[in-house]
Amino acid sequence: MKLGHIEIFVKDPLKSKDFYGEVLGFEVTDVQDDKFVWLKYGSAEILLRPGKTSESPPTYQDASTAIVFYTDNLDQSVDELKKRGLEFRGIDGSERCLTFTDPDGHWFQLVNPNEH
Repeated sequence: MKLGHIEIFVKDPLKSKDFYGEVLGFEVTDVQDDKFVWLKYGSAEILLRPGKTSESPPTYQDASTAIVFYTDNLDQSVDELKKRGLEFRGIDGSERCLTFTDPDGHWFQLVNPNEH
């Protein structure tokens, strides 16, 4: 068994495509029927698909799931993401574990694993 791809249910996949592509830097590999957006980030494949989204938890610690991104240079990555319009929403126990959400409220964390 191996991981195939990750599906993220969003209100408007075409709108979310802009966030994932322009802000986070994912590669858009396909758009099917103007409603299914395939993305690639490294070796990970992600499908943005229309679906019901629930109200976003107020903090990262209240979320039921999250995706964590690793970086070798946290400060540089933070600067680049802020320049692209990303707003960090908090931390997860350390000033070096920054959290943020996508437009639909899915939680993410950015961290340098070598710092922990």
